[in-house]
Amino acid sequence: MPEVIAGLEIPETAAVAEATRIARETTRPVIYHHSRRVFFFGLMHAHRLGAELDPELLYLAAMFHDVGLLTPFSDVVQRFEVDGADHARKFLLDRGFSTAAAETVWMAIALHTTPGIPERMAPEIATTHLGALTDVIGLGLEGLDRDQLDEILAVHPRGDFKNEFLRACVDGLKDRPETTNGTVSSDVLEHFIPGLQRSTTVERIVGSPWPS
Repeated sequence: MPEVIAGLEIPETAAVAEATRIARETTRPVIYHHSRRVFFFGLMHAHRLGAELDPELLYLAAMFHDVGLLTPFSDVVQRFEVDGADHARKFLLDRGFSTAAAETVWMAIALHTTPGIPERMAPEIATTHLGALTDVIGLGLEGLDRDQLDEILAVHPRGDFKNEFLRACVDGLKDRPETTNGTVSSDVLEHFIPGLQRSTTVERIVGSPWPS
């Protein structure tokens, strides 16, 4: 039987089971529980908005959206969002998902920290973004059912989420700070790493090789 929490059903598929195992084994508990909450909150937003989506794709996007923080899935230095997105796309393609499905999940993960764009895209992309924002900064929390939230938190408690999540971000990005330029992650590193000198857009424009 499919797993149901707060009236919200987790798709009962081989890919879902494998993604759950990978997230549990390759990330810290704080990231695992965060990822599951992102799925549930994203699904709640979908219901609130009347958006029709593929819950399996939403689940896979949610479970892989932060794996790039702690496990480098690529051989090149790149944004952690792209690490996770690349891994997820390969995961889907290796299991027979369509290219379109794999690209939807890739986009949902790659853009989940980018403001102003995901909500204009496919529902799986938009709700991954919304679910992450709800869990991290409480966006839209007031519009979600309190009883459902309580049931979800009983299974996937927040604990000391704010501090543990920020520490996971710093640990995953401190050795590749240049990949955070222009992203929200840059704020995190600047706050926690003393003396970090990040390159600003103004500096890159003024210091470009163009004479004017």
